[in-house]
Amino acid sequence: MNWQGKRVTVAGLGVSGIPAARVLHGLGAVVTVVNDGDDERARAQAADLAALGVTVRLGDGATLPEGTELVVTAPGWRPDKPLFTAAAAAGAEIWGDVELAWRLRGPGAAPWLAVTGTNGKTTTVRMLASILEAAGLRTAAVGNIGVSLLDAVTGDETYDVLAVELSSYQLHWAPSVRAHSAVVLNLAPDHLDWHGSMEAYAADKGRVYEGNSVACVYNAADPVTEDLVREADVVEGCRAIGFTLGPPAPSQLGVVDGLLVDRAFIENRRAQAKELAEVSDVEPPAPHNIANALAAAALARAFGVEPEAVRNGLRAFRPDPHRIEHVADVAGVAYVDDSKATNTHAAEASLAAYDPVVWIAGGLAKGAAFDELVAASAKRLRGVVLIGADRGLIREALARHAPEVPVVDLERTDTGAMSAAVREAARLAQPGDTVLMAPACASMDMFANYNKRGEAFADAVSALAAEHA
Repeated sequence: MNWQGKRVTVAGLGVSGIPAARVLHGLGAVVTVVNDGDDERARAQAADLAALGVTVRLGDGATLPEGTELVVTAPGWRPDKPLFTAAAAAGAEIWGDVELAWRLRGPGAAPWLAVTGTNGKTTTVRMLASILEAAGLRTAAVGNIGVSLLDAVTGDETYDVLAVELSSYQLHWAPSVRAHSAVVLNLAPDHLDWHGSMEAYAADKGRVYEGNSVACVYNAADPVTEDLVREADVVEGCRAIGFTLGPPAPSQLGVVDGLLVDRAFIENRRAQAKELAEVSDVEPPAPHNIANALAAAALARAFGVEPEAVRNGLRAFRPDPHRIEHVADVAGVAYVDDSKATNTHAAEASLAAYDPVVWIAGGLAKGAAFDELVAASAKRLRGVVLIGADRGLIREALARHAPEVPVVDLERTDTGAMSAAVREAARLAQPGDTVLMAPACASMDMFANYNKRGEAFADAVSALAAEHA
């Protein structure tokens, strides 16, 4: 595409909008950035872009600048925004920053191994990058993980392959992306206010399989992911590869006698399996994290990585903070921070890894229902401590499905609320138990983000440990 003089509107400042504006301006496009907000941070960002010659319009993200030929949007902007309605009426295309990155790849660009799903994306992408690095490949974990794909494809560094995390938002705005191989880890209701329905959410996730050339990896325990593979239009010869926590069938990866094994990328897959790693090589070895490791291994094997590199990569990997992170043992009780469990699907997976559990939960429910989660986890619960704005929804589900479980309902939302929650959990716990913060809710009612919520939990546990020292 000849960008010289092309009139492009970038929707939104931030981690995707600013790189997009800079790259497009550098290519010779006439760039206007529009942004809903007009706060101090936005004004500072606007000043930096204005110094380059980029026009920025703050406080009005609804009106389409005159002459716009293309809109490049931040992934979080909803499809029903007036800006996009106006763009469609004007005949202007709408891309996300991922689509822009795909279009700007140069000759011989690194192929993409893509990961999406409701939960586990970041962990799986970082596991994948660790495995690829162990194989001696030049790679980076990019995309929704926080590292701009635009920077990766337009920068000076060259890569053999990219490990790419893609959200449903990003996939919605990326119609022409074609990965080498891809996985949908799992699907559960999430972001339905943005997508409008579970069907639309699943369809956007399924876009990750379109045009795959080597492998479409699916979760054998989640039939919807396999359905998405069946519906995808792929390159002839592309294979469907499953992963399972049980013994694998041919064309699957799975677990046998404490080993992660491959029956997909070997010659005699009908009669044999190839050892890749031990379950103990995965940290932490919770069931859903083993599933993440199998998905990462499947993508790496699809790219030709040898089993030894899978093992070495998994051994070298350490999860990001606030993802089933063991904080401390106090008086014989383990304290685990899974603040990243911001929806019911993630919380259920986390709860399944421990028994018995004192569960700290609550926050912003985002329209979620908790009956299935509580019913599935009730037998594991020693007690529950509830915090946050929508804790009443969880309390009602507990009354229906686990009426015998002690519940502490904390009304306070001040900075000491987490400390109070940890102390109440410690009171309910017995030696050998796990106090697990897996809120099943977003954090913004009480904390800036899930990281701050996790830090508050860790601080409260540290204070409790100091008292027992």
